[in-house]
Amino acid sequence: MALDLERIEALAPDQASLNAARKLLKPATWPTLACDDGGLVWGEVQGSGATPYRVVISEEDAGYKCTCPSRKFPCKHTLALMWLRAERKVDFARADRPEWVLDWLSRRRGPSAAATPVETPKGSISAALSADIAEDTPDPKAEARAQAQRERIQREREASILLGLDELDLWLQDQLDRGVAAFLTDAGAACRKLAQRLVDAKATSLAMRVDLLSSRLFALPETLRPQAAIEELGQLHLIAEAYRRQDDLDAALREDVRQTVGWNQGREALLADPTALHVAGRWHVFAARQIVQPDRLRRIETWLLRDGDGGSPRFALLLDFVPLAGGTSAAGYLVGDVFEAELVFYTTTVPLRALVGAQTQSTAPSRALPSLPDISLSAAFADYQAALAAKPWLGEWPLTFLGATVRRRASDYYLMDSPDGLALAIAPHQEASVWALAGADAFDGVGLWDGRYFWLAQAETPLGRWVGS
Repeated sequence: MALDLERIEALAPDQASLNAARKLLKPATWPTLACDDGGLVWGEVQGSGATPYRVVISEEDAGYKCTCPSRKFPCKHTLALMWLRAERKVDFARADRPEWVLDWLSRRRGPSAAATPVETPKGSISAALSADIAEDTPDPKAEARAQAQRERIQREREASILLGLDELDLWLQDQLDRGVAAFLTDAGAACRKLAQRLVDAKATSLAMRVDLLSSRLFALPETLRPQAAIEELGQLHLIAEAYRRQDDLDAALREDVRQTVGWNQGREALLADPTALHVAGRWHVFAARQIVQPDRLRRIETWLLRDGDGGSPRFALLLDFVPLAGGTSAAGYLVGDVFEAELVFYTTTVPLRALVGAQTQSTAPSRALPSLPDISLSAAFADYQAALAAKPWLGEWPLTFLGATVRRRASDYYLMDSPDGLALAIAPHQEASVWALAGADAFDGVGLWDGRYFWLAQAETPLGRWVGS
Protein backbone atom coordinates (compact mmCIF):
# COMPACT_ATOMS: atom_id res chain seq x y z
CA MET A 1 0.00 0.00 0.00
CA ALA A 2 1.55 3.28 -1.11
CA LEU A 3 1.96 6.07 1.40
CA ASP A 4 -0.33 9.07 0.99
CA LEU A 5 -0.81 12.30 2.91
CA GLU A 6 -3.99 11.07 4.62
CA ARG A 7 -2.17 8.06 6.03
CA ILE A 8 0.71 10.23 7.22
CA GLU A 9 -1.75 12.50 9.05
CA ALA A 10 -3.19 9.45 10.80
CA LEU A 11 0.25 8.32 11.91
CA ALA A 12 1.43 11.71 13.18
CA PRO A 13 1.38 11.96 16.99
CA ASP A 14 0.43 15.65 16.92
CA GLN A 15 0.36 18.79 14.80
CA ALA A 16 3.72 19.97 16.12
CA SER A 17 5.40 16.87 14.69
CA LEU A 18 3.92 17.56 11.26
CA ASN A 19 5.03 21.19 11.44
CA ALA A 20 8.55 20.05 12.33
CA ALA A 21 8.50 17.44 9.54
CA ARG A 22 7.53 20.08 6.99
CA LYS A 23 10.76 21.95 7.71
CA LEU A 24 12.73 18.82 6.74
CA LEU A 25 11.29 18.53 3.24
CA LYS A 26 14.29 20.26 1.66
CA PRO A 27 16.30 17.70 -0.38
CA ALA A 28 19.55 19.34 0.79
CA THR A 29 18.73 18.16 4.31
CA TRP A 30 18.90 14.53 3.14
CA PRO A 31 22.39 13.36 2.06
CA THR A 32 20.87 9.99 1.11
CA LEU A 33 17.44 9.05 -0.27
CA ALA A 34 17.02 5.53 -1.62
CA CYS A 35 14.52 2.71 -2.14
CA ASP A 36 14.27 -0.81 -3.50
CA ASP A 37 11.70 -2.91 -5.34
CA GLY A 38 10.50 -4.51 -2.10
CA GLY A 39 8.72 -1.46 -0.73
CA LEU A 40 11.49 -0.23 1.55
CA VAL A 41 12.50 3.43 1.58
CA TRP A 42 15.42 4.79 3.57
CA GLY A 43 17.45 7.93 3.97
CA GLU A 44 19.96 9.86 6.03
CA VAL A 45 18.95 13.24 7.40
CA GLN A 46 21.24 15.89 8.83
CA GLY A 47 20.48 16.44 12.51
CA SER A 48 22.18 18.40 15.26
CA GLY A 49 25.09 15.96 15.56
CA ALA A 50 28.00 15.11 13.29
CA THR A 51 26.46 11.86 12.03
CA PRO A 52 23.19 11.99 10.06
CA TYR A 53 20.19 10.16 11.51
CA ARG A 54 19.19 7.01 9.62
CA VAL A 55 15.52 6.49 8.78
CA VAL A 56 13.85 3.49 7.14
CA ILE A 57 10.16 2.94 6.37
CA SER A 58 8.11 0.15 4.87
CA GLU A 59 5.53 1.37 2.39
CA GLU A 60 3.53 -1.84 2.80
CA ASP A 61 2.62 -1.45 6.47
CA ALA A 62 4.08 1.97 7.40
CA GLY A 63 6.61 0.35 9.70
CA TYR A 64 9.54 2.59 10.50
CA LYS A 65 12.77 3.10 12.41
CA CYS A 66 14.84 6.25 13.10
CA THR A 67 18.09 6.51 15.02
CA CYS A 68 17.25 9.93 16.52
CA PRO A 69 16.59 10.18 20.30
CA SER A 70 13.06 11.62 19.95
CA ARG A 71 10.37 10.26 22.27
CA LYS A 72 7.64 10.85 19.70
CA PHE A 73 6.64 7.95 17.46
CA PRO A 74 6.86 8.41 14.60
CA CYS A 75 9.38 11.24 14.91
CA LYS A 76 9.62 14.25 12.63
CA HIS A 77 12.36 12.59 10.54
CA THR A 78 10.17 9.56 9.84
CA LEU A 79 7.19 11.74 8.96
CA ALA A 80 9.35 13.87 6.66
CA LEU A 81 10.66 10.82 4.79
CA MET A 82 7.11 9.51 4.37
CA TRP A 83 5.99 12.95 3.19
CA LEU A 84 8.79 13.17 0.61
CA ARG A 85 7.89 9.71 -0.64
CA ALA A 86 4.17 10.49 -0.81
CA GLU A 87 4.60 13.72 -2.79
CA ARG A 88 6.93 12.07 -5.35
CA LYS A 89 8.71 15.37 -5.98
CA VAL A 90 12.14 14.01 -5.06
CA ASP A 91 13.98 11.18 -6.78
CA PHE A 92 14.82 8.16 -4.64
CA ALA A 93 17.83 6.26 -5.96
CA ARG A 94 17.34 2.54 -6.58
CA ALA A 95 19.87 0.74 -4.40
CA ASP A 96 20.61 -2.46 -2.53
CA ARG A 97 19.57 -2.50 1.09
CA PRO A 98 22.45 -1.31 3.30
CA GLU A 99 23.53 -3.31 6.33
CA TRP A 100 21.65 -1.16 8.83
CA VAL A 101 18.37 -1.62 6.90
CA LEU A 102 18.90 -5.38 6.80
CA ASP A 103 19.55 -5.33 10.53
CA TRP A 104 16.24 -3.52 11.13
CA LEU A 105 14.41 -6.05 8.99
CA SER A 106 15.88 -8.93 10.96
CA ARG A 107 14.64 -7.44 14.23
CA ARG A 108 11.07 -6.75 13.09
CA ARG A 109 8.35 -8.99 14.47
CA GLY A 110 5.59 -7.95 12.15
CA PRO A 111 3.75 -4.82 11.07
CA SER A 112 4.47 -1.74 13.11
CA ALA A 113 1.99 -1.00 15.83
CA ALA A 114 2.27 2.59 14.80
CA ALA A 115 0.55 1.68 11.54
CA THR A 116 -2.75 1.38 13.46
CA PRO A 117 -4.18 4.80 14.21
CA VAL A 118 -4.90 5.48 17.86
CA GLU A 119 -7.57 7.75 19.26
CA THR A 120 -5.48 10.80 20.01
CA PRO A 121 -5.67 14.33 18.59
CA LYS A 122 -4.09 14.24 15.14
CA GLY A 123 -2.43 16.82 13.03
CA SER A 124 -3.03 17.57 9.40
CA ILE A 125 -0.84 18.28 6.43
CA SER A 126 -2.99 21.26 5.50
CA ALA A 127 -2.53 22.74 8.98
CA ALA A 128 1.22 22.32 8.64
CA LEU A 129 1.16 24.07 5.27
CA SER A 130 -1.03 26.80 6.72
CA ALA A 131 1.49 27.23 9.52
CA ASP A 132 4.12 27.58 6.82
CA ILE A 133 2.16 30.41 5.22
CA ALA A 134 1.65 32.06 8.61
CA GLU A 135 5.33 31.78 9.46
CA ASP A 136 6.32 33.23 6.10
CA THR A 137 4.02 36.25 6.42
CA PRO A 138 6.36 38.98 7.65
CA ASP A 139 5.47 41.45 10.38
CA PRO A 140 7.38 44.61 9.37
CA LYS A 141 7.54 46.02 12.91
CA ALA A 142 8.64 42.71 14.45
CA GLU A 143 11.24 42.22 11.74
CA ALA A 144 12.56 45.76 12.26
CA ARG A 145 12.88 45.15 16.01
CA ALA A 146 14.60 41.82 15.42
CA GLN A 147 17.02 43.37 12.93
CA ALA A 148 17.84 46.20 15.34
CA GLN A 149 18.52 43.68 18.09
CA ARG A 150 20.78 41.61 15.81
CA GLU A 151 22.75 44.71 14.88
CA ARG A 152 23.09 45.72 18.53
CA ILE A 153 24.34 42.25 19.53
CA GLN A 154 26.83 42.28 16.65
CA ARG A 155 28.18 45.71 17.63
CA GLU A 156 28.57 44.59 21.23
CA ARG A 157 30.40 41.44 20.18
CA GLU A 158 32.69 43.39 17.82
CA ALA A 159 33.63 45.71 20.68
CA SER A 160 34.19 42.77 23.03
CA ILE A 161 36.45 41.00 20.52
CA LEU A 162 38.55 44.14 20.02
CA LEU A 163 39.05 44.40 23.78
CA GLY A 164 40.09 40.75 23.78
CA LEU A 165 42.62 41.44 21.02
CA ASP A 166 44.06 44.27 23.12
CA GLU A 167 44.62 41.74 25.91
CA LEU A 168 46.24 39.43 23.37
CA ASP A 169 48.68 42.21 22.41
CA LEU A 170 49.70 42.73 26.05
CA TRP A 171 50.10 38.98 26.53
CA LEU A 172 52.30 38.68 23.43
CA GLN A 173 54.46 41.56 24.64
CA ASP A 174 54.84 39.85 28.02
CA GLN A 175 56.01 36.63 26.36
CA LEU A 176 58.58 38.51 24.28
CA ASP A 177 59.84 40.38 27.33
CA ARG A 178 60.26 37.11 29.24
CA GLY A 179 61.90 35.33 26.32
CA VAL A 180 60.95 32.21 24.40
CA ALA A 181 62.72 29.86 26.81
CA ALA A 182 60.69 31.20 29.75
CA PHE A 183 57.48 30.98 27.73
CA LEU A 184 58.11 27.32 26.95
CA THR A 185 58.52 26.43 30.63
CA ASP A 186 54.88 27.28 31.44
CA ALA A 187 53.24 27.57 28.00
CA GLY A 188 50.30 25.40 29.05
CA ALA A 189 49.20 27.58 31.96
CA ALA A 190 49.92 30.83 30.13
CA CYS A 191 47.95 29.80 27.03
CA ARG A 192 45.04 28.45 29.04
CA LYS A 193 44.67 31.71 30.95
CA LEU A 194 44.67 33.81 27.79
CA ALA A 195 42.29 31.40 26.06
CA GLN A 196 39.75 31.90 28.83
CA ARG A 197 39.97 35.67 28.42
CA LEU A 198 39.38 35.32 24.69
CA VAL A 199 36.37 33.10 25.34
CA ASP A 200 34.96 35.81 27.59
CA ALA A 201 35.60 38.28 24.77
CA LYS A 202 33.62 36.03 22.38
CA ALA A 203 36.65 35.33 20.19
CA THR A 204 35.99 31.61 20.50
CA SER A 205 37.93 30.22 17.52
CA LEU A 206 41.00 32.28 18.37
CA ALA A 207 40.69 31.10 21.98
CA MET A 208 40.78 27.48 20.85
CA ARG A 209 43.84 28.19 18.72
CA VAL A 210 45.61 29.63 21.76
CA ASP A 211 44.47 26.80 24.04
CA LEU A 212 45.92 24.19 21.66
CA LEU A 213 49.18 26.10 21.12
CA SER A 214 51.11 24.43 23.93
CA SER A 215 50.10 20.91 22.84
CA ARG A 216 51.23 21.67 19.29
CA LEU A 217 54.58 22.88 20.59
CA PHE A 218 55.22 19.94 22.90
CA ALA A 219 54.31 17.45 20.18
CA LEU A 220 57.49 18.61 18.40
CA PRO A 221 61.06 17.56 19.17
CA GLU A 222 62.63 19.86 21.76
CA THR A 223 65.04 21.36 19.25
CA LEU A 224 62.17 22.62 17.06
CA ARG A 225 60.07 24.20 19.82
CA PRO A 226 61.73 27.66 20.09
CA GLN A 227 61.38 28.38 16.37
CA ALA A 228 57.85 26.98 16.32
CA ALA A 229 56.89 29.15 19.31
CA ILE A 230 58.11 32.28 17.52
CA GLU A 231 56.11 31.37 14.44
CA GLU A 232 52.95 30.62 16.44
CA LEU A 233 53.14 33.88 18.40
CA GLY A 234 53.79 35.77 15.19
CA GLN A 235 50.68 34.28 13.60
CA LEU A 236 48.56 35.37 16.58
CA HIS A 237 49.84 38.94 16.16
CA LEU A 238 49.13 38.80 12.43
CA ILE A 239 45.56 37.59 12.98
CA ALA A 240 44.87 40.34 15.52
CA GLU A 241 46.21 43.06 13.22
CA ALA A 242 44.29 41.70 10.25
CA TYR A 243 41.05 41.70 12.26
CA ARG A 244 41.53 45.36 13.23
CA ARG A 245 42.09 46.25 9.58
CA GLN A 246 39.47 43.93 8.08
CA ASP A 247 37.71 46.79 6.29
CA ASP A 248 40.84 47.18 4.13
CA LEU A 249 40.89 43.49 3.12
CA ASP A 250 39.19 41.89 0.14
CA ALA A 251 36.00 39.96 0.86
CA ALA A 252 37.53 36.47 0.90
CA LEU A 253 40.43 37.37 3.19
CA ARG A 254 38.09 39.32 5.45
CA GLU A 255 35.92 36.21 5.87
CA ASP A 256 39.06 34.15 6.57
CA VAL A 257 40.07 36.50 9.37
CA ARG A 258 36.60 36.63 10.91
CA GLN A 259 36.24 32.84 10.87
CA THR A 260 39.68 32.47 12.44
CA VAL A 261 38.66 34.78 15.28
CA GLY A 262 35.25 33.25 15.91
CA TRP A 263 32.52 34.44 13.53
CA ASN A 264 30.96 31.30 12.07
CA GLN A 265 28.50 30.93 9.22
CA GLY A 266 25.72 28.45 10.00
CA ARG A 267 24.82 25.55 7.74
CA GLU A 268 21.52 27.02 6.55
CA ALA A 269 23.08 30.43 5.93
CA LEU A 270 25.89 28.91 3.88
CA LEU A 271 23.56 26.76 1.78
CA ALA A 272 21.39 29.81 1.11
CA ASP A 273 24.35 32.06 0.23
CA PRO A 274 24.17 32.77 -3.54
CA THR A 275 27.87 33.68 -3.65
CA ALA A 276 29.08 30.41 -2.08
CA LEU A 277 31.22 28.13 -4.23
CA HIS A 278 29.43 24.91 -5.29
CA VAL A 279 31.49 21.99 -6.62
CA ALA A 280 29.85 18.77 -7.79
CA GLY A 281 31.75 15.58 -8.37
CA ARG A 282 32.75 12.15 -7.17
CA TRP A 283 34.45 12.51 -3.78
CA HIS A 284 36.80 10.00 -2.14
CA VAL A 285 37.42 9.93 1.61
CA PHE A 286 41.20 9.66 1.97
CA ALA A 287 41.46 10.45 5.69
CA ALA A 288 39.22 10.64 8.76
CA ARG A 289 40.38 11.75 12.20
CA GLN A 290 38.93 12.57 15.60
CA ILE A 291 40.59 15.05 17.95
CA VAL A 292 39.53 15.79 21.53
CA GLN A 293 39.58 19.54 22.25
CA PRO A 294 40.04 21.34 25.57
CA ASP A 295 36.43 22.60 25.38
CA ARG A 296 35.17 19.00 25.77
CA LEU A 297 34.16 18.73 22.14
CA ARG A 298 35.27 16.03 19.75
CA ARG A 299 36.48 17.46 16.44
CA ILE A 300 35.69 15.10 13.55
CA GLU A 301 37.64 15.70 10.34
CA THR A 302 36.74 14.05 7.02
CA TRP A 303 39.23 14.79 4.22
CA LEU A 304 37.98 14.42 0.65
CA LEU A 305 39.63 14.24 -2.77
CA ARG A 306 37.60 14.84 -5.91
CA ASP A 307 37.90 12.48 -8.84
CA GLY A 308 38.58 13.69 -12.35
CA ASP A 309 40.97 16.04 -14.10
CA GLY A 310 40.98 19.80 -13.96
CA GLY A 311 38.84 22.12 -11.94
CA SER A 312 39.35 23.56 -8.50
CA PRO A 313 39.22 22.85 -5.67
CA ARG A 314 40.23 19.18 -5.71
CA PHE A 315 40.20 18.87 -1.90
CA ALA A 316 37.57 19.41 0.77
CA LEU A 317 37.39 19.15 4.56
CA LEU A 318 34.15 18.26 6.31
CA LEU A 319 34.36 19.42 9.90
CA ASP A 320 31.97 18.44 12.70
CA PHE A 321 31.96 18.92 16.47
CA VAL A 322 30.13 16.68 18.95
CA PRO A 323 30.10 16.72 22.78
CA LEU A 324 32.73 14.50 24.34
CA ALA A 325 30.16 13.31 26.88
CA GLY A 326 28.41 11.47 24.09
CA GLY A 327 31.15 8.84 23.97
CA THR A 328 32.95 7.62 20.87
CA SER A 329 31.38 9.08 17.76
CA ALA A 330 31.53 7.55 14.32
CA ALA A 331 32.11 9.92 11.43
CA GLY A 332 29.50 10.09 8.71
CA TYR A 333 32.01 8.65 6.22
CA LEU A 334 34.83 6.13 6.51
CA VAL A 335 38.24 6.07 4.85
CA GLY A 336 37.82 4.54 1.42
CA ASP A 337 34.21 5.68 0.96
CA VAL A 338 33.25 7.31 -2.33
CA PHE A 339 30.08 9.24 -3.14
CA GLU A 340 28.62 11.67 -5.66
CA ALA A 341 27.70 15.01 -4.15
CA GLU A 342 27.65 18.75 -4.53
CA LEU A 343 29.77 20.42 -1.87
CA VAL A 344 29.31 24.02 -0.76
CA PHE A 345 32.51 25.76 0.34
CA TYR A 346 32.92 28.42 2.99
CA THR A 347 34.11 31.79 1.71
CA THR A 348 37.90 31.91 1.93
CA THR A 349 41.03 32.80 0.00
CA VAL A 350 41.88 29.09 -0.28
CA PRO A 351 38.67 26.99 -0.43
CA LEU A 352 38.94 23.87 1.72
CA ARG A 353 36.27 23.55 4.42
CA ALA A 354 32.89 22.62 2.98
CA LEU A 355 29.43 21.15 3.65
CA VAL A 356 27.64 18.43 1.73
CA GLY A 357 24.90 20.39 0.00
CA ALA A 358 23.26 17.44 -1.74
CA GLN A 359 24.45 13.86 -2.05
CA THR A 360 23.21 12.45 -5.34
CA GLN A 361 24.43 8.87 -4.94
CA SER A 362 24.69 6.44 -2.06
CA THR A 363 28.04 6.02 -0.33
CA ALA A 364 30.04 2.98 -1.45
CA PRO A 365 33.53 1.63 -0.64
CA SER A 366 36.37 2.09 -3.11
CA ARG A 367 39.42 -0.13 -3.47
CA ALA A 368 41.73 2.48 -4.93
CA LEU A 369 42.50 6.16 -4.90
CA PRO A 370 40.94 8.30 -7.62
CA SER A 371 42.98 9.51 -10.53
CA LEU A 372 45.56 11.88 -9.04
CA PRO A 373 46.70 15.14 -10.64
CA ASP A 374 49.71 14.62 -12.88
CA ILE A 375 52.08 16.56 -10.63
CA SER A 376 55.15 15.73 -8.62
CA LEU A 377 55.65 16.25 -4.91
CA SER A 378 57.63 19.43 -5.65
CA ALA A 379 54.78 20.87 -7.73
CA ALA A 380 52.25 20.00 -5.03
CA PHE A 381 54.46 21.68 -2.44
CA ALA A 382 54.55 24.81 -4.61
CA ASP A 383 50.74 24.86 -4.49
CA TYR A 384 50.95 24.68 -0.70
CA GLN A 385 53.33 27.66 -0.64
CA ALA A 386 50.87 29.66 -2.76
CA ALA A 387 48.04 28.78 -0.36
CA LEU A 388 50.22 29.76 2.62
CA ALA A 389 50.97 33.12 1.01
CA ALA A 390 47.23 33.74 0.66
CA LYS A 391 46.49 32.59 4.22
CA PRO A 392 49.58 32.77 6.48
CA TRP A 393 47.86 30.91 9.40
CA LEU A 394 46.88 28.09 7.04
CA GLY A 395 47.48 24.96 9.14
CA GLU A 396 47.33 21.55 7.47
CA TRP A 397 47.10 21.32 3.70
CA PRO A 398 46.55 18.21 1.53
CA LEU A 399 49.17 17.20 -1.03
CA THR A 400 48.93 14.57 -3.77
CA PHE A 401 52.00 13.28 -5.58
CA LEU A 402 53.17 10.86 -8.24
CA GLY A 403 56.39 8.87 -8.23
CA ALA A 404 57.71 9.63 -4.72
CA THR A 405 59.77 7.39 -2.44
CA VAL A 406 60.36 7.03 1.29
CA ARG A 407 63.95 7.15 2.51
CA ARG A 408 65.43 6.80 5.97
CA ARG A 409 68.15 8.91 7.53
CA ALA A 410 69.22 7.85 11.02
CA SER A 411 65.89 7.38 12.85
CA ASP A 412 63.93 9.78 10.63
CA TYR A 413 61.92 9.07 7.49
CA TYR A 414 61.41 11.40 4.55
CA LEU A 415 59.08 11.50 1.55
CA MET A 416 61.25 12.40 -1.43
CA ASP A 417 60.53 13.62 -4.93
CA SER A 418 63.81 12.27 -6.29
CA PRO A 419 67.24 11.42 -4.82
CA ASP A 420 68.25 15.08 -5.12
CA GLY A 421 64.83 16.70 -4.96
CA LEU A 422 62.39 17.87 -2.30
CA ALA A 423 62.32 15.90 0.98
CA LEU A 424 59.48 16.27 3.50
CA ALA A 425 59.92 14.87 7.00
CA ILE A 426 57.28 12.23 7.78
CA ALA A 427 55.35 12.56 11.05
CA PRO A 428 57.28 10.79 13.86
CA HIS A 429 54.23 8.80 15.01
CA GLN A 430 54.18 7.08 11.59
CA GLU A 431 57.71 5.69 11.88
CA ALA A 432 56.42 2.33 13.10
CA SER A 433 54.32 1.81 9.96
CA VAL A 434 55.99 3.81 7.20
CA TRP A 435 59.21 1.78 7.37
CA ALA A 436 57.54 -0.77 5.08
CA LEU A 437 57.68 1.82 2.27
CA ALA A 438 61.34 2.73 2.84
CA GLY A 439 63.47 1.61 -0.07
CA ALA A 440 60.44 0.47 -2.10
CA ASP A 441 59.77 1.51 -5.67
CA ALA A 442 58.26 4.91 -6.41
CA PHE A 443 54.58 5.21 -5.56
CA ASP A 444 51.66 7.65 -5.76
CA GLY A 445 49.74 8.95 -2.77
CA VAL A 446 48.08 11.67 -0.74
CA GLY A 447 48.60 13.14 2.72
CA LEU A 448 48.60 16.26 4.90
CA TRP A 449 51.45 18.72 5.37
CA ASP A 450 51.42 21.00 8.44
CA GLY A 451 54.50 23.06 7.66
CA ARG A 452 56.89 20.77 9.55
CA TYR A 453 55.77 17.18 9.06
CA PHE A 454 53.96 15.20 6.40
CA TRP A 455 51.29 12.74 7.48
CA LEU A 456 51.03 10.08 4.79
CA ALA A 457 47.35 9.12 4.49
CA GLN A 458 47.32 6.69 1.56
CA ALA A 459 49.76 5.31 -0.98
CA GLU A 460 49.26 3.16 -4.08
CA THR A 461 52.26 0.83 -4.26
CA PRO A 462 53.11 -2.09 -6.58
CA LEU A 463 52.07 -4.38 -3.72
CA GLY A 464 48.71 -2.70 -3.10
CA ARG A 465 47.25 0.19 -1.17
CA TRP A 466 48.94 1.39 2.01
CA VAL A 467 46.74 3.28 4.53
CA GLY A 468 48.28 5.44 7.25
CA SER A 469 47.19 5.77 10.84
